[in-house]
Formats: sequence, C-alpha cells, structure tokens
Amino acid sequence: MRLRFSTLDVFTTRRFAGNPLAVVLGADGLDCATMQTIAREFNLSETVFVLEPRDPVNTARLRIFTPLRELPFAGHPTIGAAILLATLRAPEMLTRNGVVIALEEEIGLIRCEVVRDASSAILARFVAPRLPVRGERTPDAASLARALGLSAEEIGFGRHLPSSFSAGVEFVFVPLSSRAALDRAGPDPATFAAVMGDAVGAYLYTSETVEPSSAVCARMFANGVGIGEDPATGSAAAAFAGVAHAFEAPEDGEHEFVIEQGYAMGRPSRIILGSRVESGRLAAVSVAGHAIEVQRGDLDL
Repeated sequence: MRLRFSTLDVFTTRRFAGNPLAVVLGADGLDCATMQTIAREFNLSETVFVLEPRDPVNTARLRIFTPLRELPFAGHPTIGAAILLATLRAPEMLTRNGVVIALEEEIGLIRCEVVRDASSAILARFVAPRLPVRGERTPDAASLARALGLSAEEIGFGRHLPSSFSAGVEFVFVPLSSRAALDRAGPDPATFAAVMGDAVGAYLYTSETVEPSSAVCARMFANGVGIGEDPATGSAAAAFAGVAHAFEAPEDGEHEFVIEQGYAMGRPSRIILGSRVESGRLAAVSVAGHAIEVQRGDLDL
C-alpha cells in the first residue's frame, strides 16, 4: 500500500517555525495499530490521518495520534489538516472567497473557515467543539514548583493561580511571575508525571512576552503522550479561554488575543484565541492560526 503524506508547520507563516504536523491522506485502509506505528515513526507531537467522512456532506474524518496515544481533539492537527485540504481540493475557491472545511473528529464535528489573509498567507479558524470546563483537581503551588524546577514564589501573578481546564483534553495551567522563570522551567523526571496525574500536560504561561503584540507567552510540557515539549498547543489554547475568563473576568462581547509559544525551542508559534462572553459567561471559543506546507511524499506500507 502506498499513501500520500504532507508535512506542515502550523501556527506560523514561515517554514521551520511553528509546530510540525504530518498529514496522511487516504488512510481508510489503516487500522488503529498501524496508525499508531506510523505516528511513532514520524515522531512529531501529532500525526493526523484523513479518512472519508461518515456523513458525505462533510469534508473528511480525522484521527489524531501522538507517538503514544490517540487524541479525541487537537488544535494544530485541525488547523493544519483544514489548510491542506482546502489547498488540495479547492485552491481557486480558497483564493477568491475562502473555504469552509467540515472535519469529523472523535470529539465531534468541527467547521474550519480557511482564508488567505492580506499577506497571502493561509489562515484557518475553528470554533472549539466544547467550552472549557474546570478540572476537579489542581496540584498546589509547592508540588508544581518541585515538578517544574521552580520556587513556589515564582508561581502566580496578578489574580492568576494554578488551575486545570479542559476543552476536550485536560491541562494543568501554571501562571509564572516572569519570563525568566518560564525560560528556566523544566519537568523533573522523578515527580512530574505523578503531579500531573491524568492531565495531558502542564501549560506554563506569563504575561511577560517576547513580542509586544502578544498577550501571553507559554510553554507546554507534555505528560504521557510520547513527546517532551510542544511548540504550539491549540487544544490547550482553547482550554486557556477558561483560564482567561476565570482570572481576568472580561466584559461581555468579543475578545481576541495572541498566545506566543515555542520561542524557547527555536520554533516561534502564534495562536490567535478568540472568545465571546454573554451575560458574564463564556459563550464561545475560537482558535485560529496559519500553516505552511513543507514537504510531500509517499508512505510505503
């Protein structure tokens, strides 16, 4: 069997930045074990497999794998796959008016709007399939400090305290008082997994950013998915809308800001997080970002 694949760099407009993604096309003949093996071979934070949709009115069905496990939802595979499919299947429509790509993921149907922006870079935006939900368990600051090689005094800023949120995948969110602390942080092999529990990772963030136009600078250390640090984490960004709402209490209306991630890894990434607040409650969350294709090839099985 020979399958086509592409790799893209996601949440960036230039190659060799952002978060790399492998997209395997025409994957209907593959079973779960083979998909997992291929994802382990690519050894990227995620590999996405494109299948025929269950409902023919939709564009495609996606299955998303890390090197160790399948995920029901992830942001950078959604953005990258939507941009690739729009480019391959409707290039003229994309150039003229943009394209809506409807993706069936394990979490549910996700509709992505794909457009060329003013600079001709391609951007995709989707509404998160679930609103952020606060987790039942959040490690205390002392435990997080030990697990991340920091002092407890470096955890927290303003009204921000450690929290857990999920918009389909749960993360522990750790606010840090400075970018120096963010740059110095790293998971302690002896304690990190135990402190994280079932969370997919620790999402560290600070309001001290590299780019003046960013609102937050972040790092994500993964837990139990076969990678170490992730250059850009769209599912965590979707959940971060819950963090922003809990600790910033934004007014009713539409809000949008940029999260920068991956700078410490030499893979700068920019995630556009949007939210809508109605009557003091979070009513909708969107995630947007660019992607650029890097290579195409054949996968022989």
